[in-house]
Amino acid sequence: MADATKSPTDGPAPTTANDRAAAAAAAVSDRHLRRMLWVPGTRLAAVAWPMSTLASHFGMWHYWWHAHLIDLLTDAAIHRPPEDRSFDPDVADDVDRLLRGVRLRNLGRWTNNYYDDMAWLGLAIERADRHLGLDHDAALRTLSQRMVGAWVPDLGGGIPWRTMDLFFNAPANGPAAILLARTGRVERATAMADWMDANLIDATSGLVIDGVKPGPRGGEMERVTAIYTYCQGVVLGTELELLRLTGNPVHAERIDRLLHAVETRLCVDGVIPGAGGGDGGLFAGVLARYLALIATDLPSAQVSDDLRRRAAALVTAGADAAWANRVETDRGPVFGPDWRTPAVPPRSDGGSARFVEGAVNSSEIAERDLSVQLSAWMALEAAAAIELHLPEHAQKDAP
Repeated sequence: MADATKSPTDGPAPTTANDRAAAAAAAVSDRHLRRMLWVPGTRLAAVAWPMSTLASHFGMWHYWWHAHLIDLLTDAAIHRPPEDRSFDPDVADDVDRLLRGVRLRNLGRWTNNYYDDMAWLGLAIERADRHLGLDHDAALRTLSQRMVGAWVPDLGGGIPWRTMDLFFNAPANGPAAILLARTGRVERATAMADWMDANLIDATSGLVIDGVKPGPRGGEMERVTAIYTYCQGVVLGTELELLRLTGNPVHAERIDRLLHAVETRLCVDGVIPGAGGGDGGLFAGVLARYLALIATDLPSAQVSDDLRRRAAALVTAGADAAWANRVETDRGPVFGPDWRTPAVPPRSDGGSARFVEGAVNSSEIAERDLSVQLSAWMALEAAAAIELHLPEHAQKDAP
């Protein structure tokens, strides 16, 4: 049965980007967050809504979706602090409990077999510790070291997508490079950025392709030319970190080139396109997050304001579209997988998201998937960061 819906115009409508982000945060937290197997001091998120209580506690969970949830709760804590605080301590406590739940649900480990997953969790932990005063140094060291040890240029990489694999892709190398840059391994992050620029840029469109893998019978590396929105985001994020940390103008040139390709070859009417539910539900939001960082964190001495303006325009257009096309329910706003089209009310019937060959496929009704809701929330928090003029890092010019 569908959850009760109401018109988006019922009640006072949020008027600012930060108000809209707050509404998304409250709705997703209310619908999805709960104790991990009823263990005190923990949180975990149901991967779909609506969902039975039993399934939400004992069913499937998705590691990298939770990494983005941690990132978003960190955004919420720093974008909407109490008057006398730099962040909301109640939300910071939820982040700490969620990290505890993730580790317990992952059988007491921070790691798994997927380097992209581990890179995303490392990024979320680094941000939570830096912004919210939490302490997960051991986890961050463990995850960062996995990224260092996975680097295998003699085998064609890059780092692989997962252990025991030779598929070297942007979804693993991008977040890993950002994590290594933020944890002091700038030289390795630079080598990873150079590898991606040399191997993963489509000559025709200028966009980032998925990856490369060995050809038949171990021959020359073959390009896997699929184009995904989040690949553009993580490469933009990598180049931004390196521009910020090194001041090398090559990184500004790469940002300009890729941003132009995103504007002209990927976005539709200035809006990032969707990629369905399941894992694809997160793709647009990841690009929005890193576009927002272009707008807030580019070192002023290195680039013109034009790059910031262009990136901010894409974020704002996407956030506005996601908000305009939401559907209101009695548990808050629900967003669609494609921000350009109206969302539909999620129902508990129909097929659920399933883990297949290393990826999570969409639910029959994509709006059910936590990933889809996180992605729109990410766009709204990205727009809020721009509205609030809140950089990710202290503002200082690169060397």
